[in-house]
Amino acid sequence: MNSKFVGTGVALVTPFNSDLSIDHNALTNIVNYNVENGTDYLVICGTTGESVTLTKQEKKEVIDTISRANNGRLPLVLGIGGNNTMAVIEEIKTTDLSGIDAILSVSPYYSKPTQEGIYQHFKAISEASPIDIILYNVPGRTSKNVEADTTLRLAKDFDNIVAIKEAGNNMAQYLELIKNKPEDFLILSGDDDLALAVTLAGGSGVISVIGQAFPKEFSNMIRLGLKGDDKAAYKLHNRLIDIIGYIFEENNPAGIKAVFEALNLCQDTVRLPLVTASINLKAKITDFVNAF
Repeated sequence: MNSKFVGTGVALVTPFNSDLSIDHNALTNIVNYNVENGTDYLVICGTTGESVTLTKQEKKEVIDTISRANNGRLPLVLGIGGNNTMAVIEEIKTTDLSGIDAILSVSPYYSKPTQEGIYQHFKAISEASPIDIILYNVPGRTSKNVEADTTLRLAKDFDNIVAIKEAGNNMAQYLELIKNKPEDFLILSGDDDLALAVTLAGGSGVISVIGQAFPKEFSNMIRLGLKGDDKAAYKLHNRLIDIIGYIFEENNPAGIKAVFEALNLCQDTVRLPLVTASINLKAKITDFVNAF
């Protein structure tokens, strides 16, 4: 089993200055904050990192900053995905993947391929990738669910497809995957609100958004879940559940960036088409952080 992805991974934000340039100092601080407080691995340039608004050069700079700050302390996962299979393969081939432990690749969005199309997309990526791949199913963003059968087929057919970040908010599908997966294949929750339940059911942890803001509590919750200590784990879950709701109330990552602003770790600036959290939501988030 690929144990480096068991536990709590966090989908890091990309902090921006007021002029929308990348705030590399804040990014360094966020990496250190997570490394020092129990996060198990870091995910770079995912949805939460606003990767679709970053240029190729900016992505490289983000990878460099995170790699330098991390300094080999935690495994690194890099988001490389899209709905143009050839372009995804080209990005894999032209990206320096030294120091990167796996690729997180979202299933094709917008195009709405069939299950066979999704399978063939990931087959092509698997054959092109020199490192491990974590599949990413997020039907709320892609408009197409990767069905459990398709995930299991990919898991069985390709040795370098080692895990799935499952974010369909569908407990039945999680349970089907956990029941039927190959022994060494990891089911990772992509839903912060279900992360503990999935872990207790036999999942291997989470790739989290809120975890990067409360790394100590969130990663402890998942560790307790992996040990089967549901009582202690649910105490932490209940402390965090309100803020999990808040950060997804309007859009991600505006919500998590509002949390970071309340924690004085970065500004809440996002790039269009996203806008910052509303005044009402920010007030709720600030009150939560101050009382936590």
